Amino acid sequence: MEVRIILVEPKIEENIGAVARVAKNFGFSDFYIVNPRNIIGKKAFSVASHAYDLLNTCRIVNSIDEAIENSALVVGTTSQPGVSVNRHLRMPFFSPHELKKKVEGREGLLSVLFGREDIGLMNKELIRCDLVLCIPTGPDYHSMNLSHAVAVVLYELREIERAGLGEIPLADIADKERLFAHLHLFLDEIEYKEYKKEKTMLMLRRILGRADLTAREVQTLRGILRKAERKICSVR
Repeated sequence: MEVRIILVEPKIEENIGAVARVAKNFGFSDFYIVNPRNIIGKKAFSVASHAYDLLNTCRIVNSIDEAIENSALVVGTTSQPGVSVNRHLRMPFFSPHELKKKVEGREGLLSVLFGREDIGLMNKELIRCDLVLCIPTGPDYHSMNLSHAVAVVLYELREIERAGLGEIPLADIADKERLFAHLHLFLDEIEYKEYKKEKTMLMLRRILGRADLTAREVQTLRGILRKAERKICSVR
């Protein structure tokens, strides 16, 4: 499985350079930056050392949607995992090692989002993720430096096989987003309670994210939804 590193609105120039260096240390080169809050200049290149080529070739985009395009699986990182149903946006969560075991031998693009140095990923950004990843740290101080967090995750992912093991390719993000849109319309069709919709859609996204759906499976699920919709219409 191919791995894409995505930094979301990084603020500190040196961190961008340090992430480039870490990426090259572990053999990764697909590097995106969403709306950086600082220039990528001399400080970044100085810290990057021999990974200056990654800074020259990294893709700078304006939105997460652009960065995760064509992804089979989108993973958001957080230092504050959910520990109860009241923090449903951040649960259930995987450790880097658990994520590695989950995606080993899979085909497609795995995009990993790393949030801002000060506030991480916002809730609206975590909603876009199939899975949530949290690095196990000591209880006294959960938040890690951005480049250190990237290093821990890439250390675990470094041995993922690039070509897969004959697995059927996973559904891409466009297929899954069409399914989620269909599910949302279905909830409207069955007059699902409005105040429950957001949480229910997020739960469905997490469940289906863990399911490693193929394109054929997405089509089958949408076919079931269409048949249910026709049945509902026929009895009204």
